[in-house]
Amino acid sequence: MTGDKSTLLEVDDLRVTFPTRTGVVQAVRGVSFSLGRERLGIVGESGSGKSQTGRAIMGLTPPQAQVSAKKLSFDGIDLLSAPPRERRALRGNRIAMILQDPKYSLDPVMTIGRQIVETLRTHEKVSKAEARERALEMLRAVQIRDPARVFDLHPHEVSGGMGQRAMIAMMLIAGPELMIADEPTSALDVTVQLDVLNILDRLVAERGMGLIFISHDLRLVSSFCDRVVVMYAGKVVEQLKASELRDARHPYTRGLLNCMPRIGFERHPLPVLDRKPEWAA
Repeated sequence: MTGDKSTLLEVDDLRVTFPTRTGVVQAVRGVSFSLGRERLGIVGESGSGKSQTGRAIMGLTPPQAQVSAKKLSFDGIDLLSAPPRERRALRGNRIAMILQDPKYSLDPVMTIGRQIVETLRTHEKVSKAEARERALEMLRAVQIRDPARVFDLHPHEVSGGMGQRAMIAMMLIAGPELMIADEPTSALDVTVQLDVLNILDRLVAERGMGLIFISHDLRLVSSFCDRVVVMYAGKVVEQLKASELRDARHPYTRGLLNCMPRIGFERHPLPVLDRKPEWAA
């Protein structure tokens, strides 16, 4: 995507720690990056700190977590010093987050339409009728064929792919400027993954949003994002353009790339990533 790259989000030396019985766990250790109106991929294996980085930006870390940074700002707003009321006003309105699995993100006892309407009316003063119409429009925008029927269904009555589309609709209904998508396609079939990515791609382009796409799938990120941040053990080990991912220099990134199967090459067994202690230093 091309266009206005004015900075929406600035993250400088972000740290997230959790106190435990055996000591302090450093989940995020000095992460720094900036985001314009573009698609930024954050990749790394499980436990690398990807999701905790996204949750810290949203202000969704557990109460016991300690979050600090030299700078954590969205459109000039200091997210660390902003009062809780201001952070709540930003969430779901100007900043939104799509979580991994709609089964755990959607309220099982509320209809899909009611949840989308509630999100809109929390941030905008609109009538019930207008909110319903806008919710139906958003369900159509995420390519749900019969939005009026889906509007009245509960989450357990729809497929995983449709539930994820409904979640995307709910997160987009208030027109956010920054979207954080945490493994939004990991629970979906490959064909449905492509549909969801096409929806996100089109909406980012049309709305000029900034998108943080959190994933462990290097191939997916390299084809979908503009830039890539590679994380290991809570740290950023490399940042580069997605188109230059094959030219990555850090041995961890090179190791991840080397573990991927390649069409036309027989590699039995596939290489296993050989982690080095110095990568986490």
